[in-house]
Amino acid sequence: MARPVHPEFDKTKVVAENRRARFEYFIEEKYEAGICLTGTEVKSLRFGEGSIAESYAEVKNGEVWLVNSNVPEFSHGNRFNHVPKRPRKLLLKERQIAKFTGAVERKGMTLVPLSIYFNSRGRAKVELALCKGKNVADKRATMKDRDWKRDKARIMKDHG
Repeated sequence: MARPVHPEFDKTKVVAENRRARFEYFIEEKYEAGICLTGTEVKSLRFGEGSIAESYAEVKNGEVWLVNSNVPEFSHGNRFNHVPKRPRKLLLKERQIAKFTGAVERKGMTLVPLSIYFNSRGRAKVELALCKGKNVADKRATMKDRDWKRDKARIMKDHG
């Protein structure tokens, strides 16, 4: 019997979110991945510090790495503190990694982290998306839709 598929991941505490990614890319599929962190990185993330604004994920030698994510040094850390912008390994199944490799190489898609969060068990997770880039016209249409929704809500509030 197959496992039930959860429609959304159980995010209890969102640490960092990449809101720009939803504007820059068409999101095809979302995945949940574990992330390899050191002790001071976990402490820093629990304090709500961290950024994935300019980060991306890449497949190297059969492993997926989160590149250019910033987890600042822990304020109460000692000389064993971590490096803030080091590449971090993402924990995924081999089948998912093979799928990512094919999509990135053949279809020209991009792996973009959407958020870093702690799940209900207290584990740090990354919401990773397989995306296709938008062109200028698509971005313009997105802005137009967003503005219309805002205006529509304002009109409904005033007259309804």
